Amino acid sequence: MGVYLVSVGAQEWFGEEEDGWGEVASALNADLRRRGLPPYEDVPPETDFAAGSGHAFEEKLAPSMTGFLALCRAHLSREESEILCGWTVLVPFSLDEEIWLPIESGAYESMVAGAPQVLPLAEKLAAALDLPAETPATCDNLDLSMWFRYQAKDLATTRTGQWSKDLDAAFYVALFLRAAQHSIRRGCPIVCT
Repeated sequence: MGVYLVSVGAQEWFGEEEDGWGEVASALNADLRRRGLPPYEDVPPETDFAAGSGHAFEEKLAPSMTGFLALCRAHLSREESEILCGWTVLVPFSLDEEIWLPIESGAYESMVAGAPQVLPLAEKLAAALDLPAETPATCDNLDLSMWFRYQAKDLATTRTGQWSKDLDAAFYVALFLRAAQHSIRRGCPIVCT
């Protein structure tokens, strides 16, 4: 088990299945309409894609976040840190401010953030760490997790730098960076599940 960030296609986003996101999608569209914005309806369909195609996103939040949170405190305001890593749902369009959606079926709220707002914050941290160019650009099925578990450790021995001092922190910087990039590139939501 654990917590994952995954991309969601139209069927799961608009579906009414128990583990679907239909309730969030409906609540988000209602809130967008109240703000005078168009509803978010152009979600790409789920399709079986070849590994490495960059059409799906799935990563597990497994390493310790201690170093990453310290990095956020050092380089971002509290509000920026909340936007970067406090969302439950990331959407590919701009939001002037995050949206909190009460979910009737649970005792929690979902925070929706816009990937265009998350991206520059993640880029700021990536620049502070000098995240290496070898970091995978697409994360279909734990690609980023596997890279940090194996290849990054090897690279860190020959290419030292700020990023190599705390590979767990570097992983989370790359995770939020790639999630925002994927959401914008594919036009799909990314959810924390």
